[in-house]
Amino acid sequence: MRFFDTHAHMDDKAFREDRGELLWQAHEAGLALMVNVGFDLLSSQRSIALADEYPFVYASVGIHPHDAKTVTDETYEKLEKLASHHKVVAIGEMGLDYYRDLSPRNVQMQVFKEQLKLARKLKKPVIIHDRDAHGDIMDILDKDTKGMTGVLHCFSGSWEMARFCLERDFYISIAGPVTYTNARQLLEVAQKVPLERLLVETDSPYLSPHPLRGKRNDVSKVTMIIQKIAELRQEDAEMVAEQCLQNGCKLFGIPQPA
Repeated sequence: MRFFDTHAHMDDKAFREDRGELLWQAHEAGLALMVNVGFDLLSSQRSIALADEYPFVYASVGIHPHDAKTVTDETYEKLEKLASHHKVVAIGEMGLDYYRDLSPRNVQMQVFKEQLKLARKLKKPVIIHDRDAHGDIMDILDKDTKGMTGVLHCFSGSWEMARFCLERDFYISIAGPVTYTNARQLLEVAQKVPLERLLVETDSPYLSPHPLRGKRNDVSKVTMIIQKIAELRQEDAEMVAEQCLQNGCKLFGIPQPA
């Protein structure tokens, strides 16, 4: 099975001791590609450094809504410069987080929209974070992303919301929560999203699949998510993995591995 983890944070300090070992082991076991996702300027720089070190790793650069309150005009200038790196394939993660509310909501909204403008200018897809902000996310997708594409990462909305996003040319990415017993909405989404619009991710080191919930997640665990999705859809897991790999390559403009 070849697989593509489209959203990981393998630059995290949780992997300080064994990052290289984990990445190469996963690669040998079928990890064909990975996007390491930035959430502020420092993690965006680390993501690029990781992509430079490993041929199968790509990067995104962006500002998470938690950090929206720290953004200045200089931040956007630095972000645009980072985005010029040849292995940066997306802008994000960006979006809205009304669960922790670590930045004022109006500021989150402003920073989200400015990053969408940057992505439009650079003709790059976007990686969107949405936590307890479904209504405002859909409103922004409807008004501010015409002609753009991207992914709703670690999707947590309803099937109705997923359909809304699909109609606006966005992909749906499913992570470890699809394996949780209380994930009723997500099970329906995993069954109904057209396979050609589906992505998978670990969001490492977070959101380990059941029965590893609460433990450190890593890129190798994406196979557990694929297996669960295949079971729900009554489809072959290897076929699901391969289609998700092709989808990720198409979205991020990455050549398909041989």
